[in-house]
Order: sequence, then C-alpha cells, then structure tokens
Amino acid sequence: MMDKKAFVVGTFDTKSEELGLMKSMIEIAGVPVVTIDLSTASGYASSADVTPNEVAQHHPEGPDAVFTGDRGTAVGGMATALENFVGTRTDIGGIIAAGGTGGTALATPAMRALPVGVPKVMLSTVASGNVRPYVGPSDICMMYSVTDVQGINRISHKVMVNAAHALAGMLANDTPEIVASKPAIGLTMFGVTTPCVQAVSKALEPDYDCLVFHATGVGGQSMEKLVDSNLLEVVLDITTTEVADHLMGGVFSAGEGRMDAIIRSGVPYVGSCGALDMVNFGAQDTVPKKYEGRKFHVHNPQVTLMRTTPEENAEMGRWIAAKLNQMNGPVRFLLPAKGVSVIDVPDMPFHDPVADAALFGALEANVTQTPSRKLLRVDAAINDDAFVEALLAAFRDIAG
Repeated sequence: MMDKKAFVVGTFDTKSEELGLMKSMIEIAGVPVVTIDLSTASGYASSADVTPNEVAQHHPEGPDAVFTGDRGTAVGGMATALENFVGTRTDIGGIIAAGGTGGTALATPAMRALPVGVPKVMLSTVASGNVRPYVGPSDICMMYSVTDVQGINRISHKVMVNAAHALAGMLANDTPEIVASKPAIGLTMFGVTTPCVQAVSKALEPDYDCLVFHATGVGGQSMEKLVDSNLLEVVLDITTTEVADHLMGGVFSAGEGRMDAIIRSGVPYVGSCGALDMVNFGAQDTVPKKYEGRKFHVHNPQVTLMRTTPEENAEMGRWIAAKLNQMNGPVRFLLPAKGVSVIDVPDMPFHDPVADAALFGALEANVTQTPSRKLLRVDAAINDDAFVEALLAAFRDIAG
C-alpha cells in the first residue's frame, strides 16, 4: 500500500459524476484516493472524504470568507483555503482536478503551492489557451477537456480516463532520484546575455549543477519557485531584465514579487543588470501608443525591443535597491560599466552610456552596503571576459 495518495479535487455538487469516474480509474490502477470537495453552494451535504467546510476552515478569515453567497468571492475564498489546506497534509502523492474556468481557478493555486515534482494534472476547458495564469512557475500538467466538463459522453469519458491514468501512472511509477553529487545553482539568461551566462556555467559545471532559466517572466518565477523549495544553493541572477518589463509594461514581467524568494530564504545571491536596457513587446503593432517615438529594435517579427530611458533606468535602480536592501543573506550585485547587453555596447543600437549611468547611480545611491551586501562596479561590458571573471570571483566569495 502506498504511503502517498492521489487527491481528487473539485466541486462535487456539480461534478460528482466526472470526478467519481477519475477516482474509480485511479483506484483500479492500485493507487489510494482522497476526495476533496470544493463546493460552495449552501445547504449541500457532501460525501467526499474532505468536506467543503473542512477545507474552508483553513481560510485565514474562517469559513465565512468562503461561503459568501457570491460565486466570485466564494471561488476565490475556497481557492485560498485549499492552498492553505494542502500545506497541512503530508500524504499528498499527487493531485488531479477537473473543471471549467471556475474549477481551474479553484484548484491550480493549491497545485502551484506544492513542491516541484509532486504530480499535478488539471483537466480543463481552458487548457488550449493561455495557461500561464494557472500554471505559473509550477509543473502542472494542463490537459484540454475537448468537450465541457459536464456529464460523461463518448469523448469526455476517454479524456477523463486518460487524465486519471496519467496521474495514476506518475504515482505508480516512482521517479528515480538523481544522486545529488553536486549542489544546484540557478542562473538567469536572455539572448543578449548568453555569452556571459554560458561562460559562467562552463566554469562552474565541474563543481555545480547549473540550472539556467530564460528570463521571460515565468523563467524568473520558476527559479524563485525552486529557491522557495530549497532546491537551489546559490543564485546567479545575471539577467534581471524582467524588472524592466514589470515597471514599463512589457510582456516578460515576473511581477512585483521578483527577488522576494531571495529575501525570504536568505540564499546567497550574485546579481547584475543584464538586459535592463530593454523592454520586450510583441510585434511592432502591439507596442503601446504611449511609447510612440521611442528607440526600438526589431529582434524578430514577433519581438520588438524598446530602449529604456535614463529616467526609467533610475526607477529600475531604485526598485532593485529596495529589494537588495531586504536581503539578509550574502549579496554581491555587479554593475557592468561598459554595457548591460550585447546591443548596449559601442556601435550597437542600444548603446546609451547616459541611461546606464542613471541605472548605476540609482543603485549606488540607494543600496545600503554592508560587509555582506556589496555593489561592485566592473569596468567591462556584461559579456566581456573580465566581467565573467568578476562574476565568478563574487560567486566564490559568497559560496565558500
């Protein structure tokens, strides 16, 4: 008998037939199941292993914050309660849910709260669209339901059974652990900082397991998810471009919480200003009207880059400084004085020493330096060998 169980999660008042089918398929595969009812209707008697009221008890403001009588606030309240509930369980081997927009919004926050590697399957009517708001930095398997999750027919039966078998297979077949012979470190990279990150990774690979994250918003979030899961020993945040997109409305924002996992964990942190010379947009016709007349560089037909101004660089410097000042672990933040990307050097389209100086000046004026938190100005561009060596020296200084 397995110590871990499959959690089948959903609104059993409206989806009992569908969730029951998945439950039975998982049990037939030999995996024990716990059913979790997230129904918010009043006067409903649940027969699930865990009732809606039991889940609602885990809302910070109590069950009244869940059973509001308003569907929108009830769904949000139950999602919060479930996210807290799963944190109290030690028997979650995997989790599966099924639903439309509401059911997906109910279940996925709790899935995201679980560690990377815990099997998560979301059978959803919205799985063929933009799933980033649901998946975020987690390893949720989104499966499109084809028909609505409403009743069982010749199509939905096949899809639901497949979803159940997927979770059962993940649980019945243990993933062999890779022997952690080397500590894992996280590095952030963008196309315009690739030479630097590749050189740093090559130098460290003999002694470290180098996990490189593409700084596209969800990339930074994914790295920080691993920090929160205690899966990274050190962070080399060479490419902080997601800050530019967050503050200026680009498409690769990691949100206001970028760097917060470093603050929470105290993990050793080496950072830099990689690609803060640019804000990322889609095709040229998607650039907001307010940015007409700015300096642009067409990276490809689907990606348009906008050069950040001195004022924007000063804003980014202050924002990053505020984050660095909250970090209690060892911090080294390096300033590449001769350019922050491959196109921010002489004779390249985004070369702008005045804008870079505004960034560096704001950081130097606002970061509270201590013996464990230091800014280091390096007389090199970010992809130069000299800057790579400075990064490696800073890394070794704090990594021991």
